[in-house]
Amino acid sequence: MSILVIAEHDNESLSFTTLNTVTAAQEIAAQTSSDVDILVAGENCSAIAEACCKISGITRVRVADGASQKSHLAENLATQIMQVAADYSHILAPSTTFGKNVLPRVAALLDVAQLSDVCEVISADTFIRPIYAGNVMIKVQSSDAVKIITIRTTKFAEASTEGGSVSQESVETCEDSGQSRFIGRELSVSERPELTSAKIVISGGRALKDSKNFDLLFTVADKLGAAVGASRAAVDAGYVPNDFQVGQTGKVVAPDLYIAVGISGAIQHLAGMKDSKVIVAINTDSDAPIFQLADYGLVADLFDVLPEMAAALE
Repeated sequence: MSILVIAEHDNESLSFTTLNTVTAAQEIAAQTSSDVDILVAGENCSAIAEACCKISGITRVRVADGASQKSHLAENLATQIMQVAADYSHILAPSTTFGKNVLPRVAALLDVAQLSDVCEVISADTFIRPIYAGNVMIKVQSSDAVKIITIRTTKFAEASTEGGSVSQESVETCEDSGQSRFIGRELSVSERPELTSAKIVISGGRALKDSKNFDLLFTVADKLGAAVGASRAAVDAGYVPNDFQVGQTGKVVAPDLYIAVGISGAIQHLAGMKDSKVIVAINTDSDAPIFQLADYGLVADLFDVLPEMAAALE
């Protein structure tokens, strides 16, 4: 049996999360001497298919190119995956909004349990994943004939996009299920790096007091070439949109440098950033939980520190 990776893309560019997922698939394949295939579903997505063909270690790229897959509606994509599911022992997707939307539907159609947020591959049927907001890592073993898995991409390196040269295979595109329809999409536009792929992230919490004060973070972020995040408390207070949220119910990040400004360190937030290589915390409360995780801590008023940082970085 082979392993299938569902490619995440926007019909124009391949998401880096697919490369992380391929690495996880290759670790499983190494245990079973299996092949790794990629399914590219979309409309006019030949550029994505060509990009996938260049990924090192891939055996085959299967392409479902048709109108029903244009907007990646979960109902249609799940049906498309089911058309090829019988060929695979494992079906993987990144643990992003894309993967979390599609794979549970596939698991339900196959009547199997999904393994979510897998962080480590032990064997072909045994994996490590987080529970209790990331405070505990659990080893789970699946006896299902088909393993449906979402991958925590920050735990796996990106597969190489050089050296691969495999063939494409067309797959018949499924009909539109009619269960949902695409109305529109409003995407935030920023010149800063994307939050989940940035090498440096600076995040603000409720201590910033209002949305206007986030400008202090933006100034420092622009000088560092960093992405800007926020705690759930700051998002719930309306300081920034929810696509800034870092945490268990937000985005999971693992940058080289994470700067937490005015964030106390609730479990929900720590679950989304604790794998960062270096963590810096700035808070007036010396007993804030964030300092227990931080590599460097500064007990100070953020309204004094941020302008000084901006001036020092000038």
